[in-house]
Amino acid sequence: MNLLAELKRRNVIRMAGLYLVGAWLIVQVGETLLPLYDTPAWVMKTLIALLAMGFVPAVVFSWLYELTPDGLKRDSGMLADNPVALRTARRLDQLTLVGVVALLAVIAADRFWPRAGPGSTSVATTIDSATGASRASPLPVSDDETAPPPEKSIAVLPFVNMSADADNEYFSDGISEEILNALARSSDLHVAARTSSFAFKGKSLEVPEIARELHVRMVLEGSVRKQGDRVRVTAQLIDASSGFHVLSKTFDRELKDIFAIQDEIAEAISDELKVTLGSGPRTGDNSVGTTNIEAYDLYLRGLGQWQSRTAENLLAARDSFQRAIAADERFAQAWAGLALLYAVLPEYSNETSYAEAISLGREAAERALVLDPGLPETYAALGSFEKTELHGATGVALLERAIALRPSFATAHQWLGTALVPSGEIDRGLAAMRRASQLDPRSVIVASNTASMLLVDGRNDEAIAACTSALEYAPDSILCTPVLGMAYLIEGKTGLARDYYTRFVVAWSPGAIGEVGRYFDALSGKGDRHAYAVRLSKVTRDVWNDPNSGMPFTNLDIPPMLVLLGENDLVLRFIAGQEVGTLLTLSWSLLMPVMDPVRCDPQFQAVLTRAGLRDTRFDKICMGKS
Repeated sequence: MNLLAELKRRNVIRMAGLYLVGAWLIVQVGETLLPLYDTPAWVMKTLIALLAMGFVPAVVFSWLYELTPDGLKRDSGMLADNPVALRTARRLDQLTLVGVVALLAVIAADRFWPRAGPGSTSVATTIDSATGASRASPLPVSDDETAPPPEKSIAVLPFVNMSADADNEYFSDGISEEILNALARSSDLHVAARTSSFAFKGKSLEVPEIARELHVRMVLEGSVRKQGDRVRVTAQLIDASSGFHVLSKTFDRELKDIFAIQDEIAEAISDELKVTLGSGPRTGDNSVGTTNIEAYDLYLRGLGQWQSRTAENLLAARDSFQRAIAADERFAQAWAGLALLYAVLPEYSNETSYAEAISLGREAAERALVLDPGLPETYAALGSFEKTELHGATGVALLERAIALRPSFATAHQWLGTALVPSGEIDRGLAAMRRASQLDPRSVIVASNTASMLLVDGRNDEAIAACTSALEYAPDSILCTPVLGMAYLIEGKTGLARDYYTRFVVAWSPGAIGEVGRYFDALSGKGDRHAYAVRLSKVTRDVWNDPNSGMPFTNLDIPPMLVLLGENDLVLRFIAGQEVGTLLTLSWSLLMPVMDPVRCDPQFQAVLTRAGLRDTRFDKICMGKS
């Protein structure tokens, strides 16, 4: 009791409390501010160690000294009820109270104050360039777009590249995508697709606004710093409905641990949202199927290149995936990435034919399947090959398998929608496309595919609305302008049709502007219709895939254009000469109502049969005709 009384008299207990509150306050402020300046982890550890070591000297100091009107003096045994002693005690109590209030304010600001992200350089405001194909308007997907987002929904924004080398951005983007893919395995969680999440690079938008655009409740953002064999990853989960910062994690580890970091972030989010991640088979000791850093680095590079969808970048992606496989030939995801590459390459490059791409892509997919039968990318690629070879039912089944493995796989939903067109299941296809748009509301390609499907169904006004809305957000996109050109051409609004085809050509190949003029002059009677129709009927894939060819019209455009020129014989000759790969794309235009003038011709029906198309208009148009 005498010791306790002496500790109180000398204000040792008060000093200990004040020191602990002050130290805790310093730690909280440090945790908030130090990451903004990218300070090494050892700085925070050193600060905590110094504060811990300072506790004992502070307590000893308070035992030996007392605060008097004349300054610090050696303790003289002053009684506790002495006015000077009472004043000192009150000051220590006040300082402790101020420290507690300040500490609570810092904690509240960190935990509950609405904010856009980590510090003043939020991912939402410092993300760099966006890929062209991802910048589009949200496509109307339901009758109740004002409804709140799903309770269990999330967007993963691209993590900020904090590395000294700006070229490492593909790595931070790749980490974000891998976390997104891990979350997308959950059937309980709505996960916005990469295309839409990454569309906000370079946009000065706050997290709540991004969440509204993507129709999600939660937003994950963070940063990645790679230096030598070390990597630091920070991740923050924000509830956009309230602005609350509900989860924050920082990992400072060796680069080889990046796989475990991704899994830990995904698991932490699933725990927070109370959802279960899919438990498909995994290869190796982690969710990405390799422990080879070189292979993984090349794989992430390939993913970024594949997403850009240009001929140059797709060929670069092929090289990256092949090098990743060379570094680790048992890396299933790299094989699956190569398969996805071949699923789209012929649409953008003349270097590989459809037949060759299908052969090489199927081989890569089968290798991935043997190594890891649970990869959704593999089934999506195989489904794409089957639909290209006009095996519609098999393609649909494979794409549905990909969706079962990753319910939030927007590309698989999109490809499923397009795979259903040849069988005439337009309503079901549009439902799949609406789901793709819900997951990827800022994808131009989803908008343009949906508009094209609406043209197949004769719903021209809806097609125009879908792509017009997209161009409001993506005025430089070349994916929707030719669809609008075709829609207005079918509607007989040739002035608007010409404007949109011209707008497309200016962006794609300015040298082809003259070709647009020649077609519309022929259509209006200012040029030789038949001569131009003959020219148009000789266009091949090698020409329309080459911006330097001077020909802006593709196999999707040419049959309706020839019909509108009144050249039915040339239409039949053109479609009969198409290879299997191009016949799939061609099939969309063949099913459009604009093709009714040739629909009943046996040659036309023979092509539809070869393409495996179900012509839902045949009975209506052709029955009773001789």
